[in-house]
Amino acid sequence: MIIDSHVNLHHPDFDPDREAVIQRARDAGVRIMVEISDKVSTFDQTHRLAQGHPDIWCTVGTHPHYSIENPALTATDLLELADQPRVVGIGECGLDFHYDWSPRDIQAAVFRTHCEAARESRLPLVVHTREADDVMAGILAEELRKGPFKFLMHCYTSGPELARICAEFGGWFSVSGIATFKAADDVRRIISDMPGDRIIVETDCPYLAPVPLRGRRNEPAFVAHVLDKLAELRGWSREDAEHRTEDAFFRLFDRIPRP
Repeated sequence: MIIDSHVNLHHPDFDPDREAVIQRARDAGVRIMVEISDKVSTFDQTHRLAQGHPDIWCTVGTHPHYSIENPALTATDLLELADQPRVVGIGECGLDFHYDWSPRDIQAAVFRTHCEAARESRLPLVVHTREADDVMAGILAEELRKGPFKFLMHCYTSGPELARICAEFGGWFSVSGIATFKAADDVRRIISDMPGDRIIVETDCPYLAPVPLRGRRNEPAFVAHVLDKLAELRGWSREDAEHRTEDAFFRLFDRIPRP
């Protein structure tokens, strides 16, 4: 089974042909897509996609870029939205110190709110992190001491030490088209060392189209190229890569029924 664990189909880039994009994914063998919430304020768009398609599920959360939108966000706010049908995760949330579109203290506070919601709901946390390795490791350690929750390091491109820490904490990792980029040797080395039973794949569409499609708008139909690269890096057959990532996906997103 091919699964795209992270799509942004609500993005305006898909406005001209969204339904055709979804159909192309199905034609390419993609059986499940997880539509990711990047703003609580636009959750309705995300949720409508999941409600309207039997093979799409969704999350609820606010990306660190937009945490300034709602610095007073509470876990209760997230839990109320997460209680709706077809919501299977909390996030995308986290820290992004590369762009600093939101102040770092607000990013951290809003991220902790998402951790609390994940702990209370028992839904997996979808984590974005960029150039914030030490702070991310510290917050995860502190929040996990308050009580366990499952978490996914989405589109992992951070350093080997944070990867080691997250693996010790029991985290999952998702691999994106970045693994196919010519200059991504560091990312490929880390992928080779990730825990083999906790790796899944994603497109993060419309971003990060994999080689040989780099430069184009990314689509869920292209996730097979990520699977091929993962299989190559881990020394797995393509069939083995599908089985392993499928098993890992359903253990993480355990509210999605396995077909």
